[in-house]
Amino acid sequence: MSQYTTPERDAADYPPYELGPVRPEPRFPFLRKLAAPLIVVGAFLAKFKFILFAIFKLKVITTSATMLVSIGAYTLLWGWKFAVGFVLLLLVHELGHALEARRQGIPVSAPLFIPFLGALIAMKGLPKDAWKEAQIALAGPIVGSLGAAAVWAYGEATDNNLLIALAFTGFFLNLFNLLPIVPLDGGRAVAALHPAFWFVGLVGLAALTFVYPNPILILILVVGGLELWNRWRARGAPEYEAYYSVRPWQRVVVAVVYVGLAAALGLAMSASHIERDI
Repeated sequence: MSQYTTPERDAADYPPYELGPVRPEPRFPFLRKLAAPLIVVGAFLAKFKFILFAIFKLKVITTSATMLVSIGAYTLLWGWKFAVGFVLLLLVHELGHALEARRQGIPVSAPLFIPFLGALIAMKGLPKDAWKEAQIALAGPIVGSLGAAAVWAYGEATDNNLLIALAFTGFFLNLFNLLPIVPLDGGRAVAALHPAFWFVGLVGLAALTFVYPNPILILILVVGGLELWNRWRARGAPEYEAYYSVRPWQRVVVAVVYVGLAAALGLAMSASHIERDI
C-alpha cells in the first residue's frame, strides 16, 4: 500500500491582494527581509528531514519484510528458532560487506533477503580496483565467521545443541561463499590473485553439481559461467588491465587471508559437527 502526503501550500499559491482594510506597514521591514531566508531554509530542512526519515523507514521496512519472508520459508524446513538464527547469521555476513564498502566510501543498499538463496547488498558504486573489491568480498565471510564463532562459543557454554548446529551451518555458509567463482565472495576475492582461479572454481562447482544436483548450485553455475565469459572477453581492455593491476604484497595478503579463512572454517566445521543419533 503506497503512502502519500498532501502538498503544502505556501504564500505563492494565494493571490497577492485580499479585500478588506488596509494593513499598516511594519515598523521594522528589514527584520522581515532578514527572516525570509531563514524561514525558507528552515522549511527546506524540515522537508529534507522528512524525506530522509521516509527513506530510512522504507529501507527498514524492506529489509524487515524480506527477513520475515525468509524466516517463514526456512521455518518450513528447520523450525522457527533455527530459522531466526540462520537469517540473523546471514545479516551479520552482509553487514561485513556493508561496513567495508562504506569504509571505502562506497554507499550500499539495505540488505535484501531471498529465501533459499541467502541475502545481498547492492553497491551504488564500484571499488577502485581488484584489491579493494577483494577487501569487500572477504569482509563478509570474516565478520560472518566471527558471528558463527560467537554462537558456537555460547552454545558450548550453555550445552545448547541447537546453537552449536546453527554455528556449524554458519561456518558452512561462509566456507561455501569462498568458492572461487563469481558471484560468490570467493570469486571476487581471487580476482586479485589471478582470473584463472575462476576457471578452477567453475570446474569445481560443475563437478559438485554433477555429484549433488541442486537447483541453487545450477543457478550459481550458470551465473558464474556467464560472468566468467563476460570478464574474459573484456580482459584486453585498458580499464580491465588497470582494474586488475594488483601489487605483489596485496596478492600475498589476499592469498593468506583467503586460504587461512578457508582452513579455519573447515576446522570449525569439524569441531562443531554434531553426530546425529540414528
